[in-house]
Amino acid sequence: MERESMEFDVLVVGAGPAGLSAAIRLKQLANQAGRELSVCVLEKGAEVGGHILSGAVMDPIALSELFPDWQAMGAPLHTPVTEDRFLFLTPNSAYKTPQFLLPRCFKNHGNYVVSLSDVVKWLGQQAENLGIDVYPGFAAAEVLYNEDQQVIGVATGDMGIGKDGQPTDQYTRGMALYAKYTLFAEGSRGHLGKQLIHQFKLDAQSDPQSYGIGLKELWEVPAAQSQPGLVIHTAGWPLDRNTYGGSFLYHLKDNKVAVGFVVGLNYKNPWLSPFEEFQRYKTHPALAEQLSGGKRLGYGARAITAGGLNSLPKLVFPGGALIGCDAGFLNASRIKGSHAAIKTGLLAAEACFEALAQDKPPALLDQYPKAFESSWLHQELYKARNFKPAMGKGLFWGSLLVGIDQTLFGGKAPFTLRNTKPDHAYLEPANQHQPIDYPKPDGVLSFDRLSSVFLSATNHEENQPAHLTLKDNTVPVSLNLAQYAGPEARYCPAGVYEYLDAAGNAVTAPAEGASLRINAQNCVHCKTCDIKDPSQNIVWVTPEGSGGPNYAGM
Repeated sequence: MERESMEFDVLVVGAGPAGLSAAIRLKQLANQAGRELSVCVLEKGAEVGGHILSGAVMDPIALSELFPDWQAMGAPLHTPVTEDRFLFLTPNSAYKTPQFLLPRCFKNHGNYVVSLSDVVKWLGQQAENLGIDVYPGFAAAEVLYNEDQQVIGVATGDMGIGKDGQPTDQYTRGMALYAKYTLFAEGSRGHLGKQLIHQFKLDAQSDPQSYGIGLKELWEVPAAQSQPGLVIHTAGWPLDRNTYGGSFLYHLKDNKVAVGFVVGLNYKNPWLSPFEEFQRYKTHPALAEQLSGGKRLGYGARAITAGGLNSLPKLVFPGGALIGCDAGFLNASRIKGSHAAIKTGLLAAEACFEALAQDKPPALLDQYPKAFESSWLHQELYKARNFKPAMGKGLFWGSLLVGIDQTLFGGKAPFTLRNTKPDHAYLEPANQHQPIDYPKPDGVLSFDRLSSVFLSATNHEENQPAHLTLKDNTVPVSLNLAQYAGPEARYCPAGVYEYLDAAGNAVTAPAEGASLRINAQNCVHCKTCDIKDPSQNIVWVTPEGSGGPNYAGM
């Protein structure tokens, strides 16, 4: 069946902070110049903001460039930060870092505690008000090229394909969307962005990218415990000293508290479970007192692109560019990325607009990386360039190096630390580590995976091919189970992967009839499996449009 098609001046893949900001800026520039410009935004979530998950404390610097009057316009930045606390945790104690020792990257004066999902939904409304075509529920599944290997757009996924791979009665062919330039803003480990990086060797001069998995819950606590604007970060327990990670707890308005945990995906121990670490973290006395008497309202998980400036790929290729977390614009030292995403959207939009004004628009948007290199964002990321490599050296030495780099040198140390291998390559065989005994959930502060996934409102059309694919069906049992005790069952935060024997019992070593079961219906699109699988045998591909979690309000 022939694809139907549409043509635009600029196509944006992903309605997150970067994608929507790029689309909005393009329309602003066109309106100011009195030019007609067609802009389209594709979003795989059922609604704008539905797949957006972040802490989040937001620096409004880039939003103020996009909308100088964002406060008068009603942007949902309602809770200014009132206090910063940084705690080092031991199993039963918490040690507060004095303010004079707290690096500037952990100070949030002038920032806001937000639901990034709500901020993105608001940006989507501004985009539609400007006449931008925003299409939620349509997943970009394929990059389209011309005969010169220049990107000319994307195709959305076919709908109505059954589990057997054959068209059903509801079959609809995906649509081709063509554009002079296509901006990819899919978020961390973007499905198409990953392909483009490989196709054009965009990371040839970069350090290997580094990721974390972030898990988050939204709670409602008794009014007497609510402290709007309080920001708490922790390091240490429950992780060991050699595993990078930490936590956040942010007080919002209306008695809401966002609590979360981040684990660097360069961890070595295959017995580690980020989900269980998060659950037992909440039982620490210093955190339990913040949540006591509260009710859990939401849950989600998402990979975080944390390599920083050293791991950024080349940003442009013939016909388009990577923006936001698709490229890796996150400042891990500040635990912030939304301001960077918005700024890169603005820079890419301005480069697009300038290029489209030429009689023969160039294939490469060279002004975008040039503008980035001269921007405040580049200066900020340069100061943070040593953070993730330093923390990879363990909690003690990492904290010491970060303290020296940030406090003594202000991020301008005369040395640059490097990441030398991808996260999946750090995983070590199970027999080199002791299994971790995680406590059973109490249903009050700690919970199981399935009840958590229920709160994420995750849903996929059941009669469709699994979007979690294997290059080789034999690898899970012969390698992952045999050498690493089946790490998929632990690093997945949604219970997607299970190793079962012939009798249906969970196993962590080869057994009679052992196999890997993939419960794709549970997938929250975090991309952890695509990143951490030790042989890179798991490949996340696009499910039917609108499938996945719904993080509205998260």
